[in-house]
Amino acid sequence: MLGNILITGGASGLGLATAEAVAKAGGRPLVVDVNAPAAGMDHVIADLADREQAERAVTELAGRAGGLDGVVTAAGIDACGRLEDVPADRWERVVQVNLFGTVSVVRAALPYLTASRGRVVTCASTLGLRAVSDATAYCASKFGVVGFTRALATELAGQVGVTLLVPGGMHTHFFDDRDEQYKPGPDAKLNKPENVAATVVFALSQPAGCEIRELLVCSSTETSWP
Repeated sequence: MLGNILITGGASGLGLATAEAVAKAGGRPLVVDVNAPAAGMDHVIADLADREQAERAVTELAGRAGGLDGVVTAAGIDACGRLEDVPADRWERVVQVNLFGTVSVVRAALPYLTASRGRVVTCASTLGLRAVSDATAYCASKFGVVGFTRALATELAGQVGVTLLVPGGMHTHFFDDRDEQYKPGPDAKLNKPENVAATVVFALSQPAGCEIRELLVCSSTETSWP
């Protein structure tokens, strides 16, 4: 049994696919998102760019559920464009949600995860390992998630399981609001979020003492890897 799994970004995309996969595997998904998830999912509306909102959401959901057995930080945004063309507020919000939001949620969840000897799965990106033009905010945030997670795994070794998920592009609404030049082309080969979510459940399901430290999951023809 997976137990109580808190999932950020659980109203859509990879987060929603993960919430559904957790429920199918017998766990209880607890969703944090700026939007309400599908009916029936326990959730709290919160903006992860605001540390107090993120902390409140974790505390509220953990209180309702009677603790946490895992956290998956799937929430993420981007702001495409050259550095001089992206407004500073938009640029900084990407880092606030993707990196600082991840840290805030994990920090708030640690007392519960330590008590349950639970697990954390953070969501980076192939662009957290490889930099590209017109993605300085996204790359900065995801490179930060990679460094944060690797350090956290060392810090919590033997106490809380820590897995770094590095997904490639997926068929989600993540690209919908981008300018056409930044959207995947019609021939782009992207993964289904359900396939990536299955690997998250795999990491969460490992027996005590067995760690999946890092998972890189992408289409076989992913252009951002290697």
